[in-house]
Amino acid sequence: MIIDSGPRLRQIFAEVWRPLLVLFVWDVVVTGGYYLLPFHAPSLPLTLFGSALALFLGFRSTSAYQRWWEGRVLWGAMINASRSLARTVRSYLPDAEGRDLQRAIILRHVTYVNVLRCQLRRQDPRPEVERFLSPDEAKPSLARTNTANGILDGTGRRIDHARVLGWIDTVQQAAIERILVDITNAQGGMERLKNTPLPNQYRFFPELFTRLFCVLLPIGLVETLEFATPIGSTVAGAMFLAVLRIGDDLVDPFANTVHDVPLSAMCRTIEIDLLQALGDPAPEPMRPVKGILW
Repeated sequence: MIIDSGPRLRQIFAEVWRPLLVLFVWDVVVTGGYYLLPFHAPSLPLTLFGSALALFLGFRSTSAYQRWWEGRVLWGAMINASRSLARTVRSYLPDAEGRDLQRAIILRHVTYVNVLRCQLRRQDPRPEVERFLSPDEAKPSLARTNTANGILDGTGRRIDHARVLGWIDTVQQAAIERILVDITNAQGGMERLKNTPLPNQYRFFPELFTRLFCVLLPIGLVETLEFATPIGSTVAGAMFLAVLRIGDDLVDPFANTVHDVPLSAMCRTIEIDLLQALGDPAPEPMRPVKGILW
């Protein structure tokens, strides 16, 4: 996630320079043809076209931002549920006989959130599984298609085993299970965002209409702007191309790009909170790298 207060002009230029270059060349061709060839530029209702396109792109950008913000809200819920899980487990299993289980559950959850991050970013979760889990503990989860869900299932079984041993009662088990349900619901929402793209109409038609508008723009402006047509048309086209690009950047909040929801930083926050709850040394919070928080 970009956290700089100012615009990153270099990043913006790197993303749009190719279509802008093509647009500028086309503008020069149209302007040269207007002066060198005997043709009359047709009068085009560019204001009407531009207004309709702006509304279309606005709806698309709003939908993309809603997806990005929902991803951030779901991870905020994950952070809160993780803290609640650690606090509840420490309260319900304070005795010496349950302390090993308390520690195992909390470390399993640190593993769980990091594995979930890797799954959402389409990365290999194995290194995160092996950080805190022994090979015997890691094997059942790695054998599952959804490794993160396998880790969470194992945590639920350990909670039930504590009830069987008499370390917690059914009311306490139900309280912990409610937190696990909240965690599962958050994971399900994240997977829904990752696996369900915007409808094809929202992806295909805005791009088609934007490029068509950029093609028609110099034809409709050349009689008014004359030699300034390449500059005026390119600047106007850049505005629409930038809005189109914003929608592409925000539509997947877990794409592991600079526009991503900062999953690594939020997982580090959970890890710090839970390790400190155990009294263990915790890593430092993640810092931005060149204005980007991953």
